Amino acid sequence: MRIWLDGGLRDLDSARVSVFDHGLTVGDGIFETVKALDGRTFALTRHLDRLTRSARGLGLPDPDHDEVREACAAVLEANPMPLGRLRITYTGGHGPLGSDRGEHGPTLVVAVGETARRPDSTSVITVPWTRNERGALTGLKTTSYAENVVALARAHQHGASEALFGNTVGQLCEGTGSNVFVVLDGEIHTPPVASGCLPGITRALVAEWTGAKETDLPLDVLQRADEVFLTSTLRDVQAVHRVDDREPAGAPGPVTAKAMRIFDERAGDDLDP
Repeated sequence: MRIWLDGGLRDLDSARVSVFDHGLTVGDGIFETVKALDGRTFALTRHLDRLTRSARGLGLPDPDHDEVREACAAVLEANPMPLGRLRITYTGGHGPLGSDRGEHGPTLVVAVGETARRPDSTSVITVPWTRNERGALTGLKTTSYAENVVALARAHQHGASEALFGNTVGQLCEGTGSNVFVVLDGEIHTPPVASGCLPGITRALVAEWTGAKETDLPLDVLQRADEVFLTSTLRDVQAVHRVDDREPAGAPGPVTAKAMRIFDERAGDDLDP
């Protein structure tokens, strides 16, 4: 395994980040997960644009897109695999033991791990914790992921692969690493970014390609929706066959199945839509 770290490829054993890196000490960092198919990235331009938006939201310097592209290409060439999870991590860099940043500049790490296609359907639970739709990190893809770790662990304890959050006003928001869509009377709806959800890359593509509507939805819509599905970089479009103790009729349902077909066809036609 070879990893890109601050300007070049390193062997796994020699790739080291300082114990004083702000990404480690205070979670001062951002990241992107990019799907790689036989060494080719999917939607990389959109991911880099979001990486920059997240950097600006944290007050980090804009990442150098040319360097990140070079790093992605080098890592994928050095680690060939049919389906990879390419992870771009960008942190505040070496800093003091506190919230103030140091002056050493950011750290860039690009690594890849092999993964497998997700099942066409899955089960989810809802959790009692909320997303803060007005928080300082809302809409940013940061490395401050402990809340997601806790919620996902609860999902696994209940035999589910994902946990879904409401926000502080009781509206449906998102999963720990996914966006959520519901089908009501044949129409596809997804929470708006104002709900506090991450503006997912796959979410945006599915909305563009299927005509899904951004709609404020109460959390309990999950208990009456005709169909429910998730989107994310590695899930693509994944039907939900159980929400807590409720099983929507047949998964994937007809609307979800059509969305899956559309996504597969459009994504296959253009690797950087």
